[in-house]
Amino acid sequence: MSALTISVEDEKRVKAMGFLSNKGTDLFSGRIITVNGKVTAAQQRCILEAAEKFGNGTITFTTRLTIEVPGIPYDKIEEFQKYIAKEGLETGGTGSLVRPVVACKGTTCQYGLLDSFGLSEEIHHRFYEGYHTVKLPHKFKIAVGGCPNNCVKPDLNDLGIIGQRIPNFDPDECNGCKICGVEKICPMGATKLVEGVLEINNDLCNNCGRCIGHCHFDALSEGPYSYKIYIGGRWGKWTAHGKPLKKIFTDKNEALDTIEKAILLFREQGKTGERFAQTIERLGFENVESQLLSNDILARKQDILNAKLHLTGGATC
Repeated sequence: MSALTISVEDEKRVKAMGFLSNKGTDLFSGRIITVNGKVTAAQQRCILEAAEKFGNGTITFTTRLTIEVPGIPYDKIEEFQKYIAKEGLETGGTGSLVRPVVACKGTTCQYGLLDSFGLSEEIHHRFYEGYHTVKLPHKFKIAVGGCPNNCVKPDLNDLGIIGQRIPNFDPDECNGCKICGVEKICPMGATKLVEGVLEINNDLCNNCGRCIGHCHFDALSEGPYSYKIYIGGRWGKWTAHGKPLKKIFTDKNEALDTIEKAILLFREQGKTGERFAQTIERLGFENVESQLLSNDILARKQDILNAKLHLTGGATC
């Protein structure tokens, strides 16, 4: 096939399916969704075989933990999709929609405070798949980080979740040890002995949980595992750091419901072409936070989903 013979309409059609044009050619990169960056050995073999059979024999990894197979001819796209479907794989990840979820390896990392793979898989099924026909003002990116080390940069996504473990300190059990095990291990310098009693500076504490269990007298032996949610992050031509909601969620389902509220709010109140960060800036963070911490948006869920909004969408990449 000679170069540059595919119409703009056909290029747009296959882009919506997850096939992005290889610049200056009639070839495409097929973007394979990995759910959360984890694939089986059988799926990897299938992808490699597909790359040799339909592409140029190579694969590339995206920053969103998807896999792209470059060099696929336009007329082989459907065959490629059928081939990878044998191992439960699909293409996608483009458009003004909820995008593929990014997660760290929280399940195996020594610092992990939540099951990043498990939570991100739930988010994938509920919001990437469940909202796949719901047009938004622009793309909506979600990241799940297992701890405050922020390896996947949750606060630079439209919505990010960070695992937390909140220290539950009992000052009555503190013996004011000359060398305090809690003070010694805190990486943030948030703990300090003051007049023989440990104090925790909540402005410095990031709820990493490293201190829990390090008091020899069990003054700090417990702490609930929790979820901190950031909204309004963005990376690209214009950057914005997300801000955390004031509530730290101890219930996973409540945290998931809050993600749904954010998506619904963005669809209902965002202007076509603006990112969630811009919507928040225009509406005011306190206003958006108040809506996300109430249930009014979920009560209007069906009306918001049925509304004819953002018919073209704003995402161009």
